[in-house]
Amino acid sequence: MLIITIKQGKEKSLLAGEPWIYASAIEKVDGKPQEKAKPGSTAIVQSSSRQFLARAAYNAKSQIRARVWSFREDEPIDHALMKRRVKAAVAKRAAGWRQAGATALVPLVLGEEDGLPGLLVDSYGGPSGYLICRFQAGGVDAWKVPIVQALIAETGCPNVYERCEELVRKGEGLPLFSGALAGDAPPDRVEVTDAGQRWQMDLRTGFEYPKTRQPR
Repeated sequence: MLIITIKQGKEKSLLAGEPWIYASAIEKVDGKPQEKAKPGSTAIVQSSSRQFLARAAYNAKSQIRARVWSFREDEPIDHALMKRRVKAAVAKRAAGWRQAGATALVPLVLGEEDGLPGLLVDSYGGPSGYLICRFQAGGVDAWKVPIVQALIAETGCPNVYERCEELVRKGEGLPLFSGALAGDAPPDRVEVTDAGQRWQMDLRTGFEYPKTRQPR
């Protein structure tokens, strides 16, 4: 496991609960070269006096060098953590999600808010529809398999699709990929309804077809 040492005085934001660590705050990173080079490697974050601060996902290729998983020293970063975080996120929004109409696009996972930094998941069509995922940071990308397994288990939705936001993933040093992670890919054009409006969009890319917005 990597060890990130924070410069003296720069630990204040972490102690206040800030989940992002920039290069300017880091004194040094110790660990195996292959782990340093791998986006999303788990790291212990410590102060200049060697006080534990957090566990984080390290990415040398990102402007945000590390994203905090946990401020608890006794909380390991493993499959069980990912599944707990996904379960909690889905449970938090379950009522609105299950009551949404068949053409509603509903957020299920909201990144840092749910302890899954860089992960955004939207549901379309409810339990029998599609989950559209965006893995926008090295940490969640490295834990993609257990995250997808947990999403399927908690929602009952068999169709999970990864949308690639090219600029974001390039900035994180991540490979460009879009496609079905489980089940089927969504069609290239669906009707979406929200806030009294309806429009046509491509769930696979997020592209909204022009001149289709109109009152429901």
